[in-house]
Amino acid sequence: MKKSCYFMLVFIIVSLSSYSQRFEGGLIGGFNASQVDGDLYKGYHKPGIALGGYVQTNLTRTVYAGMELKLMQKGSRNIDSLAIEGQIKYIMRLNYVDLPVYLGIRTSEKISLLIGVSPGYLISGIEYNDYGKFPEEDENTFNEFDFQGLLGFRFQVSRRLYVDLRGSYSLMPIRKQKGEALWYWKSNQFNNMLSTTVLYRLDL
Repeated sequence: MKKSCYFMLVFIIVSLSSYSQRFEGGLIGGFNASQVDGDLYKGYHKPGIALGGYVQTNLTRTVYAGMELKLMQKGSRNIDSLAIEGQIKYIMRLNYVDLPVYLGIRTSEKISLLIGVSPGYLISGIEYNDYGKFPEEDENTFNEFDFQGLLGFRFQVSRRLYVDLRGSYSLMPIRKQKGEALWYWKSNQFNNMLSTTVLYRLDL
């Protein structure tokens, strides 16, 4: 049901953008490489997908404002490193619906600098170890909402096609440490993500 509502909302946003000369809109697809600061693992080893839609409008000749609605897979992953207290495998899978809002500054005809914020709502958060999904008594819940700052670049490939390269970081914890550190969790946790997406403009 949530997925159906999500794709319906994307369709409505994109459709509305096509009826306005002032706005443009389209579809987004790509991949994320993420980690979670505050666990005991380093590196952007957790892959994920990014899917959704966008609308934007020009504010001046060089500045535009945009908004997106995206399904974003984030988290953390450790499989091949040395065991920590007998544990080798650790995977954190976080699925969000994100609503990035940003300003784009055109630095040349084909390149833009992006800066903004990205509120997100957590659809699901699951952790796994060597024995599978964490049992209920070992689960520690994540905050329902995330709020990230973002910075990136957009490259225009053609009239309809763009490529975005972005970094984003949680401005407040997605989960706070309670009590003593655990074998996989040492302090307050924050999403830390690199994203590469392709934007396809529909309204030309």
